[in-house]
Amino acid sequence: MAVHWKLVIDAADPHGQAAFWAAALAYETEDHSALIERLLGAGAVTQDLLTETGGRRAWRELAAVRHPEDPYEEESGMGLGRRILFQLVPESKTVKNRLHMDLHPGPGRMEAEVARLEGLGATVLRHIKEPSGEWVTMADPEGNEFDVQ
Repeated sequence: MAVHWKLVIDAADPHGQAAFWAAALAYETEDHSALIERLLGAGAVTQDLLTETGGRRAWRELAAVRHPEDPYEEESGMGLGRRILFQLVPESKTVKNRLHMDLHPGPGRMEAEVARLEGLGATVLRHIKEPSGEWVTMADPEGNEFDVQ
């Protein structure tokens, strides 16, 4: 049986990162407000754990995005498929990522995709052209590297 997984990324601004990556990947930002309301009503969580984003209650230290075609739990808003979770951490990024995403927009679309991602807040770090291929290394708004091929 395959193992279910999610990618977890440390962040200074989990909701900002979720917004960037939802737009970058055409993913959906998870809505956990129904779960939060249920937990608040039961006295299981307190207001200090929460924030408001997009007009709804959300976890202050966590935000997630999921693939729009994958299943999710309606009662919690959590994705059951391809999912990225952003968690608040106190320290900032200081060195190169040991893990990164490669985005593949399709043949002939790399340049337009790089421009679109720059418009969302990403920055170009370098252009690479080697015998094995061509890609652009970029950084998301918090400096996490990723490639566009």
